[in-house]
Amino acid sequence: MEAASQEAASQEAASQEAASQLVPRQVKEEVKEKYGSAARAIAQDGSLAACCDLALRCCDPITTNLYSADEKGQLPEKAVLASLGCGNPTALIELKPGEVVLDLGSGGGIDVLLSARRVGPTGKAYGLDMTDDMLALARENQRRAGVENVEFLKGEIENIPLAGGSVDVVISNCVINLSADKDRVLREAFRVLKPGGRFAVSDVVVRGDVPEQVRQSVLLWVGCVAGALEEQDYRKRLEAAGFSSVEIEPTRVYNIEDARQFLTGSGVDVDAIAAETQGKFMSAFIRATKPQGSAEGPCCGSGCCSTTSETVRG
Repeated sequence: MEAASQEAASQEAASQEAASQLVPRQVKEEVKEKYGSAARAIAQDGSLAACCDLALRCCDPITTNLYSADEKGQLPEKAVLASLGCGNPTALIELKPGEVVLDLGSGGGIDVLLSARRVGPTGKAYGLDMTDDMLALARENQRRAGVENVEFLKGEIENIPLAGGSVDVVISNCVINLSADKDRVLREAFRVLKPGGRFAVSDVVVRGDVPEQVRQSVLLWVGCVAGALEEQDYRKRLEAAGFSSVEIEPTRVYNIEDARQFLTGSGVDVDAIAAETQGKFMSAFIRATKPQGSAEGPCCGSGCCSTTSETVRG
């Protein structure tokens, strides 16, 4: 029984490794193109219908009904339309006046703007995105919202352009799954957090094995599904990066019909794998803490540690 369990674990690890080697450059360029296209469509047409693309999940059960009417009422319409996440991290973490928040993959800026209001004028919210069109949309949304304690940075979540120990809270909304190097993302998040800082992200998480044809679909990587980590694997990776007090809280578990919506049109035989996807995908809130007394990270290899003393790295 133990041998069978170990073999199953090895197979899942092999599947994850194969997925992580899924032409990272191709995945990154596909992400840029799809999300840039969505930003342009929203900026030009101001319509949710403009971004109803399967890969972007704008109209599926993963992205709908995430923000309250009160939250949406505080923001420009285009910031709400550009929300392509799977949760609402700002609603599930306590933000205090004066804190510094970093949103990894900030898109149109909805979570950055909400965070900025909660930390107040003595705090600050950074948004990090690699897509020029999304950054332009986010900055326009900031202007329309009249929020000053915000800065949107261009960069990749695998190489955060901030100094170590400069952030109180790292948030993200269904973006870490898009990275082909999730371990590096988690190490970078750990590096930029102050000791005692909090990691609080919404992400799609998998329970158990996922059909290989889903793992190998570039389109579904862009849609946050194929890149999803298995929940215990997610926990281990966070701990390996140096985090403690890891919690994974399901916020929405998807059934077969939900899965059918985001798999239809992807080239996957939905009927053949429908039963295998029942209850396997879930949106979850992932919490972790950088222990007090921690250095920037558990390693000092290339990309792990920063020696700059500046808040923003050039």
